[in-house]
Amino acid sequence: MKRVLTGFVFAAAVVAITLACSRQGRADAGAPAAPAQQLWHEAATATPPAQPPVQPFPSLAPLIKQLKPAVVNISTSTVVKNHPRTAPAPRNPGMPEGPWGDFFERYFGQPREMPEFRSNALGSGFIINRDGYVLTNNHVVGDATEIKVRLADGREFSAKVVGKDPPTDVALVRLEKAPTDLPTVPLGDSDALEQGDFVLALGNPLGLRESASFGIVSAKDRTINAGPFDDFIQTDAAINPGNSGGPLFNMRGEVIGINTAIVSPQIGQGIGFAVPINLAKQSLPQLEKGGKVARGYLGVTVRELTPDLAQGFGLAASTKGALIEQVVPKTPAAKAGLKVGDVVVAVNGKPVEVPGQLTRAVAAVSPGNKVTVTVLRDSKKEDFVLTVAKRPDEEMLARGEAPEEGEGGAAATEAKGPKLGLRLQALTPDMARELKFDGEGVLVADVSADGPAAAAGLQRGDVILEVNRQAVSKPDQVAKLVAKAKPGDVVLLRVRRGANATFVPIRLPEAEAPAPEKK
Repeated sequence: MKRVLTGFVFAAAVVAITLACSRQGRADAGAPAAPAQQLWHEAATATPPAQPPVQPFPSLAPLIKQLKPAVVNISTSTVVKNHPRTAPAPRNPGMPEGPWGDFFERYFGQPREMPEFRSNALGSGFIINRDGYVLTNNHVVGDATEIKVRLADGREFSAKVVGKDPPTDVALVRLEKAPTDLPTVPLGDSDALEQGDFVLALGNPLGLRESASFGIVSAKDRTINAGPFDDFIQTDAAINPGNSGGPLFNMRGEVIGINTAIVSPQIGQGIGFAVPINLAKQSLPQLEKGGKVARGYLGVTVRELTPDLAQGFGLAASTKGALIEQVVPKTPAAKAGLKVGDVVVAVNGKPVEVPGQLTRAVAAVSPGNKVTVTVLRDSKKEDFVLTVAKRPDEEMLARGEAPEEGEGGAAATEAKGPKLGLRLQALTPDMARELKFDGEGVLVADVSADGPAAAAGLQRGDVILEVNRQAVSKPDQVAKLVAKAKPGDVVLLRVRRGANATFVPIRLPEAEAPAPEKK
């Protein structure tokens, strides 16, 4: 019986397969047999596809041909005279000691200073008008004693630096005996750029002339600690040594940046930075005249408003702005009434979210002109109109000249702030003189390594000037003000370290839940 059933099932399967093939044959009558399945599929050529074909990405060749003639190769020579040795030369054997030995060594022995030598470097640039003005980086031409500019068509010209601006790394060069048929490129609007926009870099990386690379705007407003006006465009368009000073274009053929820096290939790849062209355009009129770039100055020291700082000032944690930590006496900020603790949120109506935006916005205003600064003071907005002064040289600012904080001293006593993890001591006149501090405050004598103050960055030798916006001159004042805070609150200190004062938010630890009773 089993054999009969098995035979019946097999016969039924054969009939079913035959019927299926017959129906498929009728449906596909006249169609060629399907090829055996393979690893790939061929593009259909005989019959048109159901959907329109994918459009190929348009070639950049026409745009590159249009822009390339105005992109130049810059070669520089720098003569360094009387370059000191890194180590003293050994005295020749037999030379006498003393003054006579110095005399003989100077004239007959090895020189104490190396003779002058010449260094060569390569960079890029681009022509911005028919008078022969070329825009590039300051670090490409800043110290050069000889500059040669080579055009894409092979013509070569000597050039001179007209003006340079080290803080933004921008320089303006002019060709000597420039012809009247020079190609130029237009300058665009870098503020209109958005993350993800396509960009094209042209230049001479590693001496490879007329190279092009393509990418996107990876980010804007990048700070790389290159200077006070950091506001770089980050791009993944390939940039290498030799690209410096070359243009970064948008897809309309407008220069929107000057390629300037890269992240070391040992650290990362595809991370290049360009100076926004709008920042360069601010200084071009002054560079053309050959003078130093004069920038606006308020006279404040600011820092970023973090969520903890915002809470310490009674503001929402999401509040953005630049917190004023110091106001330099007799500056526009002091004369207008700006105070320590004000939070700058706008300049001339343009929002300010980070300190760099405030610095750049004020620097763009010519000295002598007025500017409206909007601040948050005690959670309320106030407008102040200031006449901008000329920004001091960066070297003067780097010396950290800080405002005077007042006069006075305090008795020598000690106290502890147990919630902060600090040992405090009254600031005696002798201590103040040693710290070169003429004012009132409380000295941080020691910091507990596991306390919240250490986590916030306080150090031994710091001087606490304020606690929660109230001036302090005695350790017990600090202790009483801190004692009012609850677990999890932020205690806002104003601390002087060296020549500068800064706000330090210290978040107190949350209260620990009581341990369960043992039964």
